[in-house]
Amino acid sequence: MIHVLYFDPGLGAMIIQAIVAAVAGVILFSKNLMFKIKLFFGIEKKEDDVFDDIDITDSDIESKSHSDDKQ
Repeated sequence: MIHVLYFDPGLGAMIIQAIVAAVAGVILFSKNLMFKIKLFFGIEKKEDDVFDDIDITDSDIESKSHSDDKQ
């Protein structure tokens, strides 16, 4: 007796989606893990935070406005 499994398109799409999600999860997890390992051993330097250079003093703003007035 032969047993044949029936896969409808919805189940097939669900299986493909689960496989793609699992592969993407492994890739993202491994990239993060490798970055932390390299950072720990000093192979890769930590990038500066983008928001560190937002601190603007009043003198910077005033000098910028005065230089704009001269032009």
